[in-house]
Amino acid sequence: MKHLIVFAHPHQEGTNQAILKRMVHTLETQGHEVVVRDLYALNFQPVLTEADTEAMKVGNTPADIKTEQEYITAADAITFIYPIWWTGLPAILKGYVDRVFAYGFAYGYGETGIAQLLTGKKGLIINTHGQTNEIYDQVGMTDGLKITSTTGIFGFVGIESVGHLIFGSAPYADEAQLENVLRQVEETVTTAFNS
Repeated sequence: MKHLIVFAHPHQEGTNQAILKRMVHTLETQGHEVVVRDLYALNFQPVLTEADTEAMKVGNTPADIKTEQEYITAADAITFIYPIWWTGLPAILKGYVDRVFAYGFAYGYGETGIAQLLTGKKGLIINTHGQTNEIYDQVGMTDGLKITSTTGIFGFVGIESVGHLIFGSAPYADEAQLENVLRQVEETVTTAFNS
């Protein structure tokens, strides 16, 4: 399979980078092709402008958006790896979705409602956050994140979810806890993309 990983964390070390490296290693070891789009390293411009929307209306998609859309088109599977900040996506990733998952590319409107234009692709979301999983579960945040991201983004455009992993207490994980996280990532990737 051809995999696109969209990575959104500004730090070059830490749990999110470890997750990214383990996922890439696991996929490549299993014979998959992998492309990583590190939004911070790319200095991706996240603000959707009037100029963007006007250009897309006349079929003149801006070059940076077109590049990302080409990666999505080529991919069989798309994974988002990002931390939860203020109960949602980092601004750079939210802007990526705003600009790249555009009307006419990722979705449209048909006679029966929303036309999902990215069907046939698989999707995985991997999140980290600073709270404990128990607190996120108790207040409904875990379910809320899955609804807004897995259903609200991937589901809306027709991407079939194969999982949504949410790892709490990430900044405080010791070596054993981090290895447990990475093992879960490896197991999920292996099960989801090799069955």
